[in-house]
Amino acid sequence: MQVKHLLLIAILALTAACSSKEVVDENLSEVELYQQAQTDLDKSSYTSATAKLKALESRYPFGRYADQAQLELIYANYKNAEPEAAKSAAERFIRLHPQHPNVDYAYYLKGLTSFDQDVGLLARFLPLDMTKRDPGAARDSYNEFAQLTSRYPNSRYAPDAKQRMIYLRNLLASYEIHVADYYLTRQAYVAAANRGRYVVENFQETPSVGDGLAVMVESYQRLHLDELANSSLETLKLNYPNHPTLVDGQFVPRVAEADNRSWLSKATLGLIESRPPLPPGETRANQDVMKQFQDAKDAIPAELKPKEGDAVEEQHEAEGNHSDRSWFSRLTFGVFD
Repeated sequence: MQVKHLLLIAILALTAACSSKEVVDENLSEVELYQQAQTDLDKSSYTSATAKLKALESRYPFGRYADQAQLELIYANYKNAEPEAAKSAAERFIRLHPQHPNVDYAYYLKGLTSFDQDVGLLARFLPLDMTKRDPGAARDSYNEFAQLTSRYPNSRYAPDAKQRMIYLRNLLASYEIHVADYYLTRQAYVAAANRGRYVVENFQETPSVGDGLAVMVESYQRLHLDELANSSLETLKLNYPNHPTLVDGQFVPRVAEADNRSWLSKATLGLIESRPPLPPGETRANQDVMKQFQDAKDAIPAELKPKEGDAVEEQHEAEGNHSDRSWFSRLTFGVFD
């Protein structure tokens, strides 16, 4: 069935792309244009309705149906799967008619357009995890619904907008957790901890708060920040005792610790260890620099290396000469010594 749906979508898209732009009769009156647009909307002929509503607005900008045509143009573009045109029409109506009694409808359709834009045609027929996709449209939709509910709390569209905001908030929080898990797999523990803390601080009352605490515990443990790890773990145990990372009261990491051994060590099952594990706070780059310095020092021939007694004697002589020099010698850099 999914393949059939995709083929149907492709055929409809090609048909729409090949169809010519509808020409609206110039002799139609304002009432006739509005009535025909309403008929097209009832028949779900949104392309034809859009053309007639645009013609009505341009030919009769101060007519009795001008404001209503602008509102219904938002709806026609939204139903015709033209999100950018729908949002542009909504923003234009809000800018031109901020005190209109139905301006809350423009806010609602603007948020609804962003809400459906994030879904897309493929997601309607394929089992995609929306929490793993770019949340740009979801974030825009949440902000637009928030404007509606804050400016028009008694709007007839406010209850539906609030329910959608709950869904969007949970989705955005889950997305942050997915990003944090990715950072854990890449051993970017500071970034993972920051993402987890961001969820805990900004997405309270969402199911992802427990996951954010678990990410913080795991990240701090890998960074050997025991105090922060213990405090986060205690908070997790107190508020989410049944979290999947807690087994018999013990924390079990979500992501397995990365194996940083060389390929030779892995191939020989650890019999040949090319490099010992890093101590806390140490880096491979620092070890490499110190090794290069030691190798260069060891490569100096024995006859060129200063003896310990000679070095001390030369140092004392240099200090003595430096202290016995006159001010004239120092001023002329020893040229006339």
